[in-house]
Amino acid sequence: MAHDINYNEQTQQHSFFSVKEKAWHNLGQIIEQYPTSAEAIEHAGLNFEVLKRPNIHPLPSGLNIISDNSYFTFRTDNEAVLGDKIGSDYEVVQNTEAFSFFDSIVGGKDGILYETAGALGNGEIIFITAKLPDYIRVGRNDCIEKYLFLTSSHDGTGSITIAFTPVRVVCRNTLNAAMRNQINCIKIRHTASAGDKLKEAYKLLGITNQLSVEMEAIYNRWARVRISDPELKKLIQRAMVPNREVLEKLRTGKEEELSSHFTNMVSSVFDYAMTSPTQQEDTTKGTLFGAYNAVTGYFQNVRNFKTDESKFKSIMYGTGFDRSQTAFNLCADFAKEGSSALLFN
Repeated sequence: MAHDINYNEQTQQHSFFSVKEKAWHNLGQIIEQYPTSAEAIEHAGLNFEVLKRPNIHPLPSGLNIISDNSYFTFRTDNEAVLGDKIGSDYEVVQNTEAFSFFDSIVGGKDGILYETAGALGNGEIIFITAKLPDYIRVGRNDCIEKYLFLTSSHDGTGSITIAFTPVRVVCRNTLNAAMRNQINCIKIRHTASAGDKLKEAYKLLGITNQLSVEMEAIYNRWARVRISDPELKKLIQRAMVPNREVLEKLRTGKEEELSSHFTNMVSSVFDYAMTSPTQQEDTTKGTLFGAYNAVTGYFQNVRNFKTDESKFKSIMYGTGFDRSQTAFNLCADFAKEGSSALLFN
């Protein structure tokens, strides 16, 4: 898997740091003490400024036209272009601004620790994670750490995103569930009002506290609900359905017409549920919590992605997130209704 971590030619370092443990790509700086956000910016090589300038269009006559509706962004330290054809309403939010607003969310809260930060590509995408105190506890021994994750972009795409991301300790599996009628993230567009909206983002910390309590209760309830192997396979099929055509084939019992890609994917999730060492806990194997963890764990630990960036996007707000959300809803229904919740209506 490609890492896509930015390499700074001037400092001859990769723009990434983590505390104590190496990341899977073995790049960047490993530090022993948890830093402040200002120190994190330095360690991760994010101490650069980004500017936005109008695009210039050369004409055959040799004259240049300066655009009033098309812009590009670049780093001032190495003049690397981060994005072009950017609209006039796009506003740059500097790394220091984004991180200082993150400080306003977690500042003064005991036990919150900055654990990783870095940049992807030429520095067009930046991120930081902060570990929250305490755990979500499932049963006696299954612990889920709580993180806040901030990411921002300088290339005119995406939003500033601040997300609550629970991570299961035993397998580093992201159990990223946007609960029904709840939110687990805040997205802020890069416009002139971005600064004001970021100031309101501290409300997410209160949301995470509420989510933690509710998720702990849900996961513990699911850990006490048994699910048979046939029911598990059906839940996985329902969760992994990519379109109505596949759903209809499952509903009408035409499984022999399913594509080998879908069938193999379902088998991989089922095998993970049945054989992965991380699924052998009393709270996991053969339980509804284990069924949910099998779907989320497939995207985190089994499925191959071209780059770390594509994996992050899939898990946080792409296909992996959508399939995990479907699995969450199916498990919630199964806990209330039993096998009838898995009928292909």
